Amino acid sequence: MAMIELHDVRHAFSGNPVLRGVSLSWDAGEVMGLMGANGAGKSTLIKVLAGVHPLQHGRISVDGASPDAADGPLAARRLGIETVHQRIDEGVVPGLSVAENLLFERIAQGELPAVGSLRGLLPAARGVAAGLGLDWGDAVLRRDVHELGIADQQLVLLARALSRRPKLLVLDEPTSALSAAETERLFGVVEDMRRGGVAVLYVSHHINEVDRLADRIAVLRDGSIRSEQTQPFDWSVAVRDMLGERGVRELAEKNDQRGEDTVLELRGVQLFAGSAPFDLDLRRGEVTGVVGLLGAGKSELALGVFGAQPFQAGTMRLDGAPYAPKSPAKAVAEEVYLVPEDRAAQAMLPGWSIARTASLPFLRALSPSGVLQRRKERADGRAVIDRFGVVASSEAQGVDSLSGGNQQKVVVGRWLRGRPRVMLLDEPFRGIDIGARHDLSARVRELAAGGSAVVVLASDVDEVLEVADRVIVLVEGVPRLDSYAVDVTRDRIVARTAALNGEDVA
Repeated sequence: MAMIELHDVRHAFSGNPVLRGVSLSWDAGEVMGLMGANGAGKSTLIKVLAGVHPLQHGRISVDGASPDAADGPLAARRLGIETVHQRIDEGVVPGLSVAENLLFERIAQGELPAVGSLRGLLPAARGVAAGLGLDWGDAVLRRDVHELGIADQQLVLLARALSRRPKLLVLDEPTSALSAAETERLFGVVEDMRRGGVAVLYVSHHINEVDRLADRIAVLRDGSIRSEQTQPFDWSVAVRDMLGERGVRELAEKNDQRGEDTVLELRGVQLFAGSAPFDLDLRRGEVTGVVGLLGAGKSELALGVFGAQPFQAGTMRLDGAPYAPKSPAKAVAEEVYLVPEDRAAQAMLPGWSIARTASLPFLRALSPSGVLQRRKERADGRAVIDRFGVVASSEAQGVDSLSGGNQQKVVVGRWLRGRPRVMLLDEPFRGIDIGARHDLSARVRELAAGGSAVVVLASDVDEVLEVADRVIVLVEGVPRLDSYAVDVTRDRIVARTAALNGEDVA
């Protein structure tokens, strides 16, 4: 008998079926990779497993025992199911320290005191952090968890889940905010779990990660399991099953559109205190890809241009005129837009509909006489759904009820409807599937062809090469490579991305 069993699991929202009879089983120490396009039902299946959504139909068992649906997430944890969700804000608790977040379940269940000295929690918190190899001192453990970056917040959730010694560990897009070094650390943890007899459900859009870690894969499409495979995997079959008739549309050649007119000039820009200043020109009709690992400065570059965080030093000119936005609103008024890295915290409001989220940056245009034009707002929401293939019942659906990939489509899509002078997209492909990535790449290139200067910032070299004409590599706040994509190899980009002090890493 398998250790983990799901039999005929079904789930619907307002009569709309999302899971249509999912049956899976896997053994202790087995890593199952779950693949699926955005809207396939992965997030719903994960939340049913975790007890967040009630089990409406079917059976879930761990070592033959089934959870009590009335107890929700607590019942799942009692069975040994621990889940690290893709949306970090669903797991961390702002206002509490890092130590309290690491120990949150133990505090909530009365194993540790809820009131008392934070000093008394530090030894236990150190132990939880050490379980993931995190050498965090007391100063970090005392900080409000909200002060940490996205990657460190995700490490908090991973460490907390592992500390419970789970029988089944569910990881939903676990590397989406991690650096290369942190990703390798996670892979090591998954290997340790396998050796220790822990079953793992690994959900990711990254084929290379699943291929490396998984013993078996299952493909979910339209709420049903379409196929299962064991190693070695036939990825052409898996991708076809995942995307249906759309198949895989690979780009045969590198992009080579070269702009002539400079839209944005950066002079003497310094991203970090102590980093070297640099100059940069962004040209109309060109997609510039900025590659950088965590801490390389790509988000600092985007936020500086958008007026959200001033540069350490430097000046800018937009179409030849001085440009120094004091706020994002000033940047938007100058037709400089940014899709931020953290869509949940920086680009969405809980409870808002797709239509309202899509129109949020343009409320003034929708309210010419001070009264919001609801019909136009709804039309804008429908336009984003139709153009970007958002899987939703209507433009009135809450944006936070969508899958992570569909949320990304809404956030990106609302900006791409216009013709900005400069369009900045920070990690736009995070959490979206292969087909959606190709669709988004095509929309980005259309935007550049229409006369915008487009900048795509990402840590994934392949994502940048798919969409960019020109590639810039940032290392420690300084461009270490600036070349057109047709003139440089992928290996050269990777080597420069990992470079320190300007030297390639072999």
